[in-house]
Amino acid sequence: MEQQLTETTMAQMLGGQRMTKQRRLVFDVVKELSPTHPTASAVYELAKKRMPSISLATVYNVLETLTDAEIITQVNIDREASRFCPNLHPHAHFFCDKCDSVFDVDLHKHANAAEPWNLPDGSRIEQMNVAMRGICPTCREADDCND
Repeated sequence: MEQQLTETTMAQMLGGQRMTKQRRLVFDVVKELSPTHPTASAVYELAKKRMPSISLATVYNVLETLTDAEIITQVNIDREASRFCPNLHPHAHFFCDKCDSVFDVDLHKHANAAEPWNLPDGSRIEQMNVAMRGICPTCREADDCND
């Protein structure tokens, strides 16, 4: 479930910087494409249709700004192209090796993401990125049908 961000909240998260037309557009595109966890190229493709003057460099800069401000998160799976996610709630990502889809994986209700790890005494988790790889249910079903 994605967090709803107001213009005021976003401006605060941007450290007082304005939420420009380009920033708003890129954020809206990431949100719209969020089920696929879009790459910068996918964001650019759709943003360019809506704002023909926007450049790929601007899209990359805006994605970096929004990531640095923690308005979106950058998802990196191995050496694949970075993907972007507007879901700010604690969650992991599941990457399907067959169809290249990326899915949000929520924690069980009342689960603490820090509990399963044997951290050194006195450690404090500041950020956690968990990515899993496997075969999604749709691809598994298709494989089962082909066997």
